[in-house]
Amino acid sequence: MPVTERRRTSARRDSLLGDQPGAFASARYQRITPMKARRVTQMIHGLPVDDALALLQFAPQSAAKTVYKVLESAIANAETTEDLDRADLVVSNCQVDEGPTMKRWRPRAQGRATRILKRTSHITLVVTPRPEPVQRASAGSKTKGETTNRKKGKA
Repeated sequence: MPVTERRRTSARRDSLLGDQPGAFASARYQRITPMKARRVTQMIHGLPVDDALALLQFAPQSAAKTVYKVLESAIANAETTEDLDRADLVVSNCQVDEGPTMKRWRPRAQGRATRILKRTSHITLVVTPRPEPVQRASAGSKTKGETTNRKKGKA
């Protein structure tokens, strides 16, 4: 019976990053609504991590504090486990999923009650190294007879 080698990566890491270098961090069951948290994470998506941290530090939204802590954790994970340089990291993926909702009741007039929904969020941030810029061919490298303004139907 052959002995199988144990995988070094988790299934969660494979689903978020695949084979590319990078790290992630998540905060689960946070008492902030997913819509409010998504508004903050959309601001930092695609930014270098130092710019994202500066933006979150001065953002007026209450979710910015939680997202700041998750981003710091993702950066620390990238530096320690993946040996990546902090200056090259970019926020590449932001996920805010809905967690369980707590149901509470508020008394109203004439003996009635209304339901209060206290929503929770699962926040996941992924940081990866900055992609290398793609080298484009220079404009003067066209062959003789090649034109750029071709119209439909004409060859």
